[in-house]
Amino acid sequence: MLMPLRKLAPLALATTLLATACQPSAQPENKVQESSDSGGDASDYLSQPLVKDIYTADPSAHVWNGKIYVYPSHDIDGPTPEDDLGAHFEMRDYRILSMDKIGGPVTVGPVALDVKDVPWADKQMWAPDAAYKNGTFYLYFPAKDKEGAFRIGVATSKNPMGPFKAQPQPIKGSYSIDPAVFTDDDGQSYVYFGGIWGGQLQRNVDGTYDANGSKTDLGQDDKPALAPRVAKLTGDMLEFTETPKAVQIMDEKGKPLLGGDHDRRFFEASWMHKYMGKYYFSYSTGDTHYLAYAIGDSPYGPFTYKGRILEPVEGWTTHHSIVEWNGRWWLFYADTQLSGQTRLRNVKVTELRYNPDGTIQTINPLVAKSGKDSAAP
Repeated sequence: MLMPLRKLAPLALATTLLATACQPSAQPENKVQESSDSGGDASDYLSQPLVKDIYTADPSAHVWNGKIYVYPSHDIDGPTPEDDLGAHFEMRDYRILSMDKIGGPVTVGPVALDVKDVPWADKQMWAPDAAYKNGTFYLYFPAKDKEGAFRIGVATSKNPMGPFKAQPQPIKGSYSIDPAVFTDDDGQSYVYFGGIWGGQLQRNVDGTYDANGSKTDLGQDDKPALAPRVAKLTGDMLEFTETPKAVQIMDEKGKPLLGGDHDRRFFEASWMHKYMGKYYFSYSTGDTHYLAYAIGDSPYGPFTYKGRILEPVEGWTTHHSIVEWNGRWWLFYADTQLSGQTRLRNVKVTELRYNPDGTIQTINPLVAKSGKDSAAP
């Protein structure tokens, strides 16, 4: 959901300078205005935005009844200045995308849930996810409560596009951001979550929010990095059945990744999928802008780091999902092609490919003008 401002990759820094020089004004109803001030030439990108009517990010994709539904954040151009903790990400509602096929027309749904309709939430409706069980669709979302602490809420609907009705309270024992729900072959569902810096995981190490806690992480580069969290969901999908557990990400020698290992350690944006009987936990490295993944034998882990899924995109944030459709695997992600601004993003999709040994081929989201990937939609 959030990238710190102080550790920009060269590409992101170049984008930042462009955005500073070419700040577009706020658009009526948060519509996207295309102009020469946008983030870059379309021919420079592997894939193109799925929608241009609104700004979207953090896409959680699902396939239900053969149709693809994407649950993204809905970016808006608010007045808050940018800072390291993401105050400028002022999203206040969700709009769901649907399509019959990859590369086909995309429908933008009406408002599916607004922060004003969530009794406990105050602001910042960040990256959501969704699940389906027994005729009901569930929308999981983080938002700040009245005390400024991120919690995770859940809302329900009989329609995958919404509208959703939020539960009156957040999930008991929930904290931080970026919920991602995975349902295993036996029908048991798990929710993964967490994010450092503005995601506040470092202020909830024991599950109790410390408003005066660290601004960044634990500040211990030579100690195990802060780990994302996982908890089983109850049968009704509305609560945790257990105290959330740490998800351990290990190196090739079986040692936990360290806090100073910024190219590999967890920052935010958990996602889980299963391939050939193995559990693939993927995530963003945050201030180094990679999408990385690790493989394990259990939904709880531990997971062994294997490599990168996606090289840095334009913009400071990277958040994704992976889904199988029509016998092929697809990566949904976002960049700032349309706006050149980190707070105003656009979701994309490209094919994800595996090697024979089960590792994932790294994707470059930017391509030379003379070497386009013809397989990208």
